[in-house]
Amino acid sequence: MTCGLYLITPPRFDVDEFKPRLLDALDGGDVAVVQLRLKTASGEPAPTHEVAHAAKILMPLVQERDIAFIINDAAVLARDLGADGVHIGQNDISYADARKAVGGEAIVGVTCHASTHLAMAAAEQGADYVAFGAFFPTNTKETTARPDKEILESWSAATNVPCVAIGGINAENCAPLAMAGADFVAVVGAVWDHPNGPGAAVKELNNALTPMGT
Repeated sequence: MTCGLYLITPPRFDVDEFKPRLLDALDGGDVAVVQLRLKTASGEPAPTHEVAHAAKILMPLVQERDIAFIINDAAVLARDLGADGVHIGQNDISYADARKAVGGEAIVGVTCHASTHLAMAAAEQGADYVAFGAFFPTNTKETTARPDKEILESWSAATNVPCVAIGGINAENCAPLAMAGADFVAVVGAVWDHPNGPGAAVKELNNALTPMGT
């Protein structure tokens, strides 16, 4: 099975300027998930009204292509806007509160850093996927955990709950993570900072993630 591409937005952008760039990315190839992750200049979650404004413009572009649209942190907002789900970190609301907010049919994903213990706890509660990282150096956010790809191997051997690899991933380094068992690779800078544009980046990532011989 081909590893899916999990696309995360830049932490800050002007939505009108970003819209054509998102469309370019989506037209570049297969994207499984788009996560809206907005932050302030200081790294705090962006105000709810800013996230809502961006979501109302971008979400229809994603969902009309049958791609899941996930909102970071804001479970109630995700529910109210009709997003496909929410992604939460270890310092955000609890899984139980997130699930209560979005309901049983929505997606709830949980950041688990480099901890199979955290991942197993999330999975046992009902998380739809767990995210491990950062696998490589990244400028997108401050990270302290640096798991090895073996965590993906052991996780995929132990459970059917999907896992996402995140952190500094690009077309040059994603294939070993996919081969190790990542169901999705999450990318930020590799797409939005690509010199030839987001569409070219998505195409390169798709090619890198396609199993040999298919």
